[in-house]
Amino acid sequence: MPTNTLGKWPKSRLWGEKLGNLTGTVLFVDLDVIIVDSLDPFFEYGEPDDVILSYNPSNPLERLGQTSCFRFKIGSLVSLQEKFKADPQGIADEYRFEQRFVTRNAPGGVKLFPKAWVAHFRRKCRQPFPLNYIKEPKIPTGARIVIFPGDLYPTHAIEGRYNKNAANNAKDHLKRLAEPKNLKRPLRHLRHFILPVGWIEKYWKE
Repeated sequence: MPTNTLGKWPKSRLWGEKLGNLTGTVLFVDLDVIIVDSLDPFFEYGEPDDVILSYNPSNPLERLGQTSCFRFKIGSLVSLQEKFKADPQGIADEYRFEQRFVTRNAPGGVKLFPKAWVAHFRRKCRQPFPLNYIKEPKIPTGARIVIFPGDLYPTHAIEGRYNKNAANNAKDHLKRLAEPKNLKRPLRHLRHFILPVGWIEKYWKE
């Protein structure tokens, strides 16, 4: 595998001619996601042979998919795996993220699921400041899956932490505003607080 790269390049194992004993069309989802509604529409959307990625909001000016949740027919991405095998580090250096490589090189191109179906927790669920101190993050209208890119995981959100090092109560979080690094960007620190998210634990257990 490539080194010193940001993408999740081990996902290239999904692109082979076979995938265990599975056949046909599959839906891949990361482990650190929360399913909040039926997944059936992910199989009904588009055509069976389509490669369909979830919408990536990180670069709004670039039509970019996200592989936290994507659908494909087993064996349809073999050409990607062969290209990657030929020069793993070179491909990673050029595209940085495996999802950009898939978006730009999948045979026949890719489609994107409706934006609302896959919600980015930090971007779509968190409450804006100052409501983040009195209201827990919400499930956006139309969401079916909530994903957690970056270093904010479901376990942190359940505890009311923005990441593993964050305080899990408003009093301690506000105290840290006096730290030099936070004084430089006070609004950023104030925004990076969440209350414990009960619905995540509920859906995770289900």
